[in-house]
Amino acid sequence: MSKLRNAGLAFAAMLLSSAALAAPAFAQAKNVVLVHGALVDGSGWRGVYDILKRDGYTVSVVQQPLTGLDQDVAATKRVLERQDGDTVLVGHSYGGTIITAAGDDPKVKALVYVAALQPEKGETTAGLVGSMPSPTSDIKPTPDGFLFLDPAKFPADFGADLPKEQAEFMAQSQMPVAVSAFQAPVPVASWHDKPSYGIVAKDDMTLNPDLQRSMYKRAGAKVTEIEGSHALYISQAEAVAKVIEEAAQAAK
Repeated sequence: MSKLRNAGLAFAAMLLSSAALAAPAFAQAKNVVLVHGALVDGSGWRGVYDILKRDGYTVSVVQQPLTGLDQDVAATKRVLERQDGDTVLVGHSYGGTIITAAGDDPKVKALVYVAALQPEKGETTAGLVGSMPSPTSDIKPTPDGFLFLDPAKFPADFGADLPKEQAEFMAQSQMPVAVSAFQAPVPVASWHDKPSYGIVAKDDMTLNPDLQRSMYKRAGAKVTEIEGSHALYISQAEAVAKVIEEAAQAAK
């Protein structure tokens, strides 16, 4: 009987060991919140979302209205309030301005900027973009104070490495952003107190790659450069997800 009992215990230990090896290797942060940029909505994060979910993370996507920085930050904080535990906050493009302001939430342990703005306190999105203009000059205003990208130019300017049909659909389904959102000063720069990671889109025609490098360097962010357009969060989802997971695993 003792031999059978010992064999049973050994078999159980083997099963437990195998289960442990198969489980996701979490470090400190298990939650990821994704924030989209101007002109698009959160559906563009689908590829990154699927990868992170596959790897065991709890992932939420913010659908901010793009009607003003304060409203966009409030929408992000609304999602952060629902997180259970440590969280990595990720922003693309103008979403970087949003996470800079919303990242003071105590649940946020790291910030990831994906071809994104990383402003200092008091700076504005418009001021940063104007300091190092991109090759794109196809942004158009509406009579009621919003901005959109000329749909005919959108595929080349925003997503040159996306399938043509996908980029054309995105061009026609744009979410215009309020001029006031770009003119609003950032009330707090949370990257001063939290580790940040910056992804440079090397082929970006919408947000100057040199501006991305400059902001990330100023903030002391850990920088990854990836070949891709402004839409690399879609076209290079695996590479972007890898940086997010690195941030999550290093969070303290």
